[in-house]
Amino acid sequence: MVRESLTKHESGRAVDPGTAGARCRALSSAGKGASVHQRTGTGEAVPITHRVVDAGGLPMHIAEAGAGPLVLLLHGFPECWYSWRHQLAALAGAGFHAVAPDQRGYCRTARPAAVEDYTILHLTGDVLALMDALGEGSAVVAGHDWGAPVAWHAALMRPDRVRGVVGLSVPYRPRGSAPPLGTLRQRLGDGFYMAYFQAPGIADAEFARDLPATFRRLLYAASGEAPPLVPVVPRGGGLLDICPEPPSPPGWLTDGDVAVFAAEYAEAGFTGPLNWYRNLDRNWALTAPWRHAPVTVPALFVAGTRDFVVSQPGPAQVADRLRACVPRLAGAVLLDGCGHWTQQERPGDVSEAIIGFLRDLG
Repeated sequence: MVRESLTKHESGRAVDPGTAGARCRALSSAGKGASVHQRTGTGEAVPITHRVVDAGGLPMHIAEAGAGPLVLLLHGFPECWYSWRHQLAALAGAGFHAVAPDQRGYCRTARPAAVEDYTILHLTGDVLALMDALGEGSAVVAGHDWGAPVAWHAALMRPDRVRGVVGLSVPYRPRGSAPPLGTLRQRLGDGFYMAYFQAPGIADAEFARDLPATFRRLLYAASGEAPPLVPVVPRGGGLLDICPEPPSPPGWLTDGDVAVFAAEYAEAGFTGPLNWYRNLDRNWALTAPWRHAPVTVPALFVAGTRDFVVSQPGPAQVADRLRACVPRLAGAVLLDGCGHWTQQERPGDVSEAIIGFLRDLG
């Protein structure tokens, strides 16, 4: 794997806060507290434990490993805590307390019913509430895909509590001058995947129809091993129509991994995760006070050179633009040949980059 561094160092119902604690205990007693082991790059077996915590009234499932300074690992779509399985072990082995939650609406975490309960303010609030639940005043927050905007916004809104931020795949983008959905439709059409996700029930049903096939196809299609992905849904079709079955399992994704993702989504479904996309314009309205505001905490950006998210204007150009709005950017690491699923496709490189950043923070 070639790594180019661009710097020298370079439940479907609303939550009742009054019963959150009881619900947390009930979920844990229902088999959610099991411990598994993941091996570090040196072969050491590290236990990953599971529990449900009360994150400001939201019962939130977390996977965690290690002890030391807190590092929160925020997954994207359509993922869960399991996307960070390699980094949980690596960070624990390096002396950190690594915690990967299922975020709001996902898998074993509570799933509020209302679409408007999935705004960026709710999501960043969940990050701070998780710190509180863990008894920590601050943390380094890393996010991939949708988790990256949550991490960037947590750093933007609460720099007093975010010691550093790591964005994987999705760079920080300051709030623009117009609501995003109209702009996306104008540039890319109604078939652009974020526009396709807006209609309630449509993508939800498409993805839930055959869970193993959904994860095989989505994870392969956006990876560095697949042909370049143009995420525009054909008229009358679905997103999976442009996501081919892999000719053979990618080296980084086993049938067992696919089975884990399918099992995690079997009960929860996709409506909660898709509700994140259904708040794009609402998020734009809510973040008016931060228009054009920079992220001022130390930061690291990691992306694959074959990630469709940074294909325009290109990975190096995206990294250069990021410096203008993230003045304390410590580095921008581009992983040659890597696609969208950064920490799964290149687990060793990503863990090394994050650990180096954490150690430099002190």
